[in-house]
Formats: sequence, structure tokens, C-alpha cells
Amino acid sequence: MIQLNALTKRYGDVVAVDDLTVTVRPGLVTGFLGPNGAGKTATMRMILGLDLPTSGSATIDGRPHHELPSPLRVIGSMLDAQAVHPQRTAYKHLLYLAQSNSIPAGRVAEVLDLAGLADVAGRKAGGFSLGMSQRLGIAAALLGDPPVVVLDEPVNGLDPEGVRWIRTLIRGLAAEGRTVLVSSHLMSEMAVTADRLVVIGKGRLIAEAEIGEFTETGSTVLVRTPEAAAFSRRLELSGAHVQAGDDDELLVTGMTAPDVGRLAAAEGVPLFELTQRRVSLEDAFMELTRDSVEYGAAR
Repeated sequence: MIQLNALTKRYGDVVAVDDLTVTVRPGLVTGFLGPNGAGKTATMRMILGLDLPTSGSATIDGRPHHELPSPLRVIGSMLDAQAVHPQRTAYKHLLYLAQSNSIPAGRVAEVLDLAGLADVAGRKAGGFSLGMSQRLGIAAALLGDPPVVVLDEPVNGLDPEGVRWIRTLIRGLAAEGRTVLVSSHLMSEMAVTADRLVVIGKGRLIAEAEIGEFTETGSTVLVRTPEAAAFSRRLELSGAHVQAGDDDELLVTGMTAPDVGRLAAAEGVPLFELTQRRVSLEDAFMELTRDSVEYGAAR
């Protein structure tokens, strides 16, 4: 489990992370989202002990990173897949990491095979493509078989087969009961990978919920009824917002399709159609973060 308690980081006058309190629970893939400059990287660096908080705390299973005697056995991470000495082979890179955390050398071959790099274990990392570097970074993150995994943009540079591989891997890690935190800008990938989302903007928490709650919020219910005008008034009295569509159509927000259906049944209103149209995760994300975008294009 990762726990952030009033976590704050200032760089001079700039507040990168502002009073952030979040719990990342085991057994779930938690997507960590936010616009550029939102504070995601600063947060992950503090979780990993690379930067010290100005105030507040970041702990892994109740302990800050610097108190972990063999950190790779507790938390594996990938923030920059290309942060590898270019003259080291993939095998030597992982071997040195293993030796620094008292991990058996045999584990190196296991993670190389897991990442699909067994055939290039003797090649220097400086000659790796971006996709191969990503695989090496993921292999390093899993080297200590850790219960907590933190990955920043893990599908960056991967081909479609690689994207499917990392998606399956991430979900498998969570299914084993591990704590998995994944940062990404790819909403389509988060929509099919994450169970829960944490969204931040300008260093502050904007939203934290199960992924279905994000796409349900802001969804529209399409209603077709020959009694559109009368039913529209009844829906508004029940707290919904109603917009008239074509002919006998109503577009309803603020109520779910089951609630609309129950109201129609209670009022004896015939329905020709009742469809809930959920917004995409991308649309929900854009709406949540529209006031937190640091560099927005002209519209």
C-alpha cells in the first residue's frame, strides 16, 4: 500500500504538489492522471525517496522509502526507462541492481525472459530502441518481485504487441494482490487497464474514484416518449436537467437510466427508448482538468 498524507513539495516559489492525501490500495491498478505540470512526476519521486517532501509524508506499507533495507524487494519502479548506462548490457544492468539488494542472480534471467529480452541480454543498453528500453525498465521494476509497483508511462514506445503485453502484465500484478500505480497520458489505455483513478491538477487532488464513476458522471440518458413535454417537467421536478431533442426525444442529465425508467413507470409514461450514453474517459478527464491545464492550445 502507498499512502500520501498532506504531501507537499515546493521548488522555490513553485508549488509542485499541494497537500496531497491519497491511498493506493493493493489488488487494484490505480491510474495516476493529470495534465503536464500537474505534479505526477514530483509525487512519484517523493514516493521513491528521490526527492524529499517540503511537508507531509509518502510511505510504502507504513515506511518511507529511505527506511526500506532492500527497497527493490518492496517497491519496484520505472520513471525513466532510458536511465541506464549505455555501455552496460541488459544482463549486467540488472545483475548490478540485484546485487545491490541481495537478490539472487538467477532472478535476472527470469525477468529478462518475462520482458521478452532473453535473446538480447548480452547487448549494450545504449543500442536499444525505446520499446526495448521500456521492457528493460519494467524488468528492473520487477527484479525484486515487489508487492508494490510504480510505473510512469509504461507503454511509451511499445508496439501493439508490447502494449497488450504490458496491459496484461499490469492487470496480472494487481490480481496477485500487489499495489500497482501507473501514470499515463493515454486515456484509451487507462480505460481498459485501470480499476481506480487518481486525478491531480496544479499539484492538488481533483478526483479519486473507481473508473466507472468517472465515465458515469456527466453521462446523458436518451429518452423517447410520446409524452415528452409532460415527462420533461416531471424529470426537472425530480432534479434532472432536461434538453429537448428531435421530435419525441429528451436528453437527460443528473439521473441514471434506471432512475428515469422507474420514474416513467410510476407516472405511467410510455417509453419508446431509454439509453444511457456514457462519456469517454478522455472527455471526463478533459472536463475535470480544464482549469488545471498549464499550456492550453488556442480554440
